[in-house]
Amino acid sequence: MLIDVTLKITPKMATDAQGNEKKALVGHLGTHFDVMDKEFPLDYTRRRGICFDVSHIPADGEIDQEVVDLSLVKKEMFVCFYSGYMRKEGYGSRTYFTEHPQLSMDLIEQLLAKGVSMIGIDFAGVRRGKEHTPTDQKCAENGTFVIENMDHLEDLPKGTEFLIHTYPMNYEGMTGLPCRIVAEVQDAYL
Repeated sequence: MLIDVTLKITPKMATDAQGNEKKALVGHLGTHFDVMDKEFPLDYTRRRGICFDVSHIPADGEIDQEVVDLSLVKKEMFVCFYSGYMRKEGYGSRTYFTEHPQLSMDLIEQLLAKGVSMIGIDFAGVRRGKEHTPTDQKCAENGTFVIENMDHLEDLPKGTEFLIHTYPMNYEGMTGLPCRIVAEVQDAYL
């Protein structure tokens, strides 16, 4: 079964996002990854994925390694975090961009040490405010790309591997690339 985990953008959502986040233009609108002036390797388009349910963390809380089973995370995986924040807040508001959950720096360090290819979230950034861009850059420099504003993560199996396909736009010289992401899960997982 194929599950599209890409946020579908409407004209209203685009207008709202661009009014509340200066970077919500072509490269950073909707589901995108922060490439941070790196080249997206084509072998990253197909990865083993795993999704963790962190929806019990408060909207402005911090997700740390104690709430996920890092023993399930393997090198080159696409690791997703389902918080439910996008469903609660809705995409594009000022609150959406400024008061979302965030991953702890320790958890990010652990994921980088494990050599994951991508970190996917259903909110606006792995860190908030002034820590957002430097953390994305650190991840990219370690070969890990952050994919923001994913949708339908609640439909993915939790704590069980699946395949996930990521296809970014072929733009050059941008810090963000919109992408289409589709998970391939066995019907037995659902």
